[in-house]
Amino acid sequence: MTEVEEPAPPPSNTYIIRPNFQHKFRPVIVKECIHTVLQEQLAEKQYQADEVMEWTKKISDDIKGRLKDMGYDRYKFIVQVVIGEQRGEGVKMGCRCFWDSDTDNYAQDIFMNDSLFCVAAAFGVFYY
Repeated sequence: MTEVEEPAPPPSNTYIIRPNFQHKFRPVIVKECIHTVLQEQLAEKQYQADEVMEWTKKISDDIKGRLKDMGYDRYKFIVQVVIGEQRGEGVKMGCRCFWDSDTDNYAQDIFMNDSLFCVAAAFGVFYY
């Protein structure tokens, strides 16, 4: 006899419009998480154009997974990872966000070695 899995119940509405202080997105802690992932994933790597797409996906998935494990309830995460080759040229990056500055925030970190640079940013947006 086969077992039939029942669908998960829909999330209940808690009417919480702000996270409590302990559950707010904390950029300092998130930056440490990003830094750890970048060191683990890129410490021994040399730039290879054909593998960069795979690296960015793996790094962003790893960061997003660790953020979910941190217990930021009702936050949605956006993780952006950019990897480029070190050629001695400058790079400028920017972003703009329309959000609630009381609950939403971001953290970023930069990794560089002799052959590549990586900028990773994680945005935490509270889901009302």
